[in-house]
Amino acid sequence: MTLNFLHNLWTLKPLFATVFAFIIPISLAIHYSPDFESESKCAYVIVVMALLWLTEAIPIPVTALMPVFLFPLLGVVKASVISGVYVKDATMLFLGGLIIAGALEESGLHIRISLYVMKIVGAQPMLLMAGLLATTWFLSMWISNTAATSMMIPIIEAVINNIEEAEEEYEDAEAHRHADDSSVSKVSSLESSDNSEKRLLREASHEKSSEEGISNHAHHNAGQVRTHPLTPELRRLAKAFALSVAYGANIGGTATLTGSPPNLVFKQQADKLYEFYTGSESDISFAKWMGFAFPLSLLTAVLGWLWLVLVFIRCGCCKKIDSEHKRAINASIQHHFKELGKLSFCEIQVLVVFIFLVFLWLFRAPPNIDGWGTAATLKKGYVSDSTPCILLSVLLFLLPAEVPKVFKLAKGEKPSYKPILHWKSVTEKLPWGVIVLLGGGFAIAQASEDSGLSLWVGNELKVFANMDMWVMNLVICLIVAGVTNVTSNTASATLLMPILAQLALQTEIHPIYLMMSVSVACSFAFMLPVATPPNAIVFSTGYLTIPDMVLAGLPINIVAVFCLTLAINTWGMSMFELDVFPEVFKTNITV
Repeated sequence: MTLNFLHNLWTLKPLFATVFAFIIPISLAIHYSPDFESESKCAYVIVVMALLWLTEAIPIPVTALMPVFLFPLLGVVKASVISGVYVKDATMLFLGGLIIAGALEESGLHIRISLYVMKIVGAQPMLLMAGLLATTWFLSMWISNTAATSMMIPIIEAVINNIEEAEEEYEDAEAHRHADDSSVSKVSSLESSDNSEKRLLREASHEKSSEEGISNHAHHNAGQVRTHPLTPELRRLAKAFALSVAYGANIGGTATLTGSPPNLVFKQQADKLYEFYTGSESDISFAKWMGFAFPLSLLTAVLGWLWLVLVFIRCGCCKKIDSEHKRAINASIQHHFKELGKLSFCEIQVLVVFIFLVFLWLFRAPPNIDGWGTAATLKKGYVSDSTPCILLSVLLFLLPAEVPKVFKLAKGEKPSYKPILHWKSVTEKLPWGVIVLLGGGFAIAQASEDSGLSLWVGNELKVFANMDMWVMNLVICLIVAGVTNVTSNTASATLLMPILAQLALQTEIHPIYLMMSVSVACSFAFMLPVATPPNAIVFSTGYLTIPDMVLAGLPINIVAVFCLTLAINTWGMSMFELDVFPEVFKTNITV
């Protein structure tokens, strides 16, 4: 009776949690000094939103809409101002990147890339793990980590199913071989010699049919529901494959500016900070971000792969796989690759557009040389990374998916034209919730600045000034990497960026140093299924348990933060001159 009552009460969690989220910090909204009214009310809204994001009492994007009515009602920021900050240049960059990613998925090019990599690495378990991680890592730089993970799950399941089929075939062959040996021992030596030749012929025929059977039977059964549990060794391998995909997706998103929402939150806040103090945007471009984050991401991915090999493959990492397993895995990959056929007209166009976009991103404002963004025909400061991104996104709605049949009227065929992208399909795939969440972050940043709350928090955190710069950064990143395992990484970045900007200014540390570090740390969430969509997707396969994820994820979480500390204090320091506090910030700091 009591359990039923508690269960029924728990179903009302959204109502109770929402009410408590508004009541718990209510003193901030009603008890404050006259000189601290705006800061206190702004803090109230942020605490309410943080509690709702933490409990997920209502959908995270819905919580991100609350600044539109809470800040105006409390007299913190005007409605016209707070509504106007929801769409920024970073939002359009993110939107364009999602449309390009949609074209990659629509054409199937991402699947071709993944299977080609798997075909190259071969059947050795540690190399298969490397192939899975590397493919997901690369794809998640350009498409959503959710899509990158989702497309790899069928490949994992097909490989596991084929290895299982190979084991069964091998056991059947061994049983036949032992039975033949037993019967042969009961005949005379002359008959034994004769029967031996027949047996060898029969075994050769059986092995040949077995080889063909592994390929055909495994392909037929790949993807079917398993009726019996995996062997311990195969289950350990399945766990390794699943976590390789999840880690690749989480780490890969840090390598590019559009790869993960926290990166764009940082970019927008940095641009806003620089515009306020210098009148121009920050030096954070797609090329510069990739110059810093790509080596970091690559280093973290390699260490993550080595850690998974150590945990799940152990001492068998250098042991060669037997021929039956090798044949089954290669057959599975070859079968899926052949099903794709040749590069289609649509895939070729999407590939050209994708390569051209990356070229324009990298050479708009490259380090130490003039890029196309500074061309004489363009006004200075008018072009950003969102410009080519949206331009080529629009082009994908015009380019035909197939060769248009407009010149075949004489053959009796009707003319046809089908673009690569349709707006209806794009709107169904776009994560509108993430776009709204980005907007909510910009709204919080605007309110924190206008109310003076971020300045006040920065002054209160001056206690960190007594610590070495790198130690303070390491401590903050470790805390953020832990927190982001239980909260949205975008929400974490949203709440922290304005505070870190003011903390850096008050302690005379380069703002980019703290803000960039934390934006990357927000993506280092490897421990729990709820931490990121890739974690949740691989957990849903049934191969993993929460203890599996925690035990494997905790060390790599720490290793990733130490890699970040190394990167920001070495090549990051050199690229962005982070060891020098810019004079422009000194002359404009408000005491």
